[in-house]
Amino acid sequence: MNLSQKSPENIEYMITKITEKLNMLNVGAIKPSHFNEEMYEELKDIYDLVMKKSMFSPSEMQAIAEELGNLRKMS
Repeated sequence: MNLSQKSPENIEYMITKITEKLNMLNVGAIKPSHFNEEMYEELKDIYDLVMKKSMFSPSEMQAIAEELGNLRKMS
């Protein structure tokens, strides 16, 4: 998968992988449809960080979840 290209499919892939890796319980709160291509680079940065690390402290997980919340599209 070429994540250097901005696309809804890549956004969906990254969100899915982030939530899987972090074992996020409330995955319904973070859906790919909540994000758009304007925030792609920031989302990719979070994805890269999450994929690099093997373990996360509770505070790191909270910070990542908060950052994803900050990137969500405003309704």
